[in-house]
Amino acid sequence: MEDNNTTTTTTTIASNQRTKKQTINYIVVVILSLVAGFAGSFVYNQTFKSSSIHSPTTTEERQQLVLQESEVIAEIAEQVEPSVVSIVTEQTVQGFFTQGVSEGAGSGIILTEDGLVVTNSHVIPSSVDTITVVASDGTEYENVELIDRDPFNDIAYLKIPDVSDLKPARLGTSNEVKVGEKVIAIGNALGRFDNTVTSGIISGLGRPIIAGGDGEEAESLTNLFQTDAAINPGNSGGPLLNINGEVIGINTAVADGENIGFAIPIDDVTPGIQSVKDNGELIKPYLGVRYITLTAAISKQFGLVSETGAYLVADRGNAVLPESPASKAGLQNGDVIISVDGVLIDDRNTLSSLIGRHQVGDAVELVIERNDEQQTVQVELEAVPDSL
Repeated sequence: MEDNNTTTTTTTIASNQRTKKQTINYIVVVILSLVAGFAGSFVYNQTFKSSSIHSPTTTEERQQLVLQESEVIAEIAEQVEPSVVSIVTEQTVQGFFTQGVSEGAGSGIILTEDGLVVTNSHVIPSSVDTITVVASDGTEYENVELIDRDPFNDIAYLKIPDVSDLKPARLGTSNEVKVGEKVIAIGNALGRFDNTVTSGIISGLGRPIIAGGDGEEAESLTNLFQTDAAINPGNSGGPLLNINGEVIGINTAVADGENIGFAIPIDDVTPGIQSVKDNGELIKPYLGVRYITLTAAISKQFGLVSETGAYLVADRGNAVLPESPASKAGLQNGDVIISVDGVLIDDRNTLSSLIGRHQVGDAVELVIERNDEQQTVQVELEAVPDSL
């Protein structure tokens, strides 16, 4: 996979119609995310916990419930807004006879007091000339530096210079998120309206999409949250929050005309954030295999016993990369990786996302299926080589 970065003037989603070729991936992952919070979640939790047991029976009760929900959303927005920024990019565009300047816009989340910011990779064009960050109070920060990218997860890291008093978002967790949970999205709507707040629910888990923008190749993403909270190109890179005001995802894309938005789970991003904080750059772990995520139909097609897992197969060449951690651990073409550290591989927990939740040097335990028999393999993850 190449570094596929796009402008943010238009975001396009296409269904990820998986074929054997399309679903072969390198295992190189780290995803990122962050968090913001507030202290008023108890009221909201108690309100909606009780409402699920005793549904409001009168118009007055229903109106009161809606009012309480609105108050909680307003509190969350007020607490989190200082940690959400607008991002404006400029790049020179060469016309037939003249040069012009193309502008893009998106959102970002503050990670540290000294100006580390996370956003979507497609918010920052590959040929970007300038990056400006605008805080919620209108303060503009120029000469913002692009620190690193993780194009496999549509993530980019920025650094605002000469600051020390920004309000960082607090990290949450996405592991326990369930369909139907209330969520809130904050971002720079359509690139024109700073810190617009919308709300909705989680309507799906483990979604695969193709996300991108004008002029550059789109990126294939997996394991995303689906939500009906309004997300648009300007929201890209902003936070998706739970009812505690914690960031559980990073808004990344919207299906045109379908009122469907998508967000990267924060657990897939957290290791990357830590790597950038510790090292000043993104150092990603990798396993070094090409694979297909199995379904019952694919398993039947290849005559496999297991109907779930990651099937090591390549369209061309070897599915296990030479000198990779997988190769050193003895993995072979045709193996099926069933689980990573006891977590079964499926649409929500893909092999790439499970590996990406680790750090370089971590030892992971893989359960594999070979010749219809299962065995356990220990693998020590290494940093992605420059050649990939």
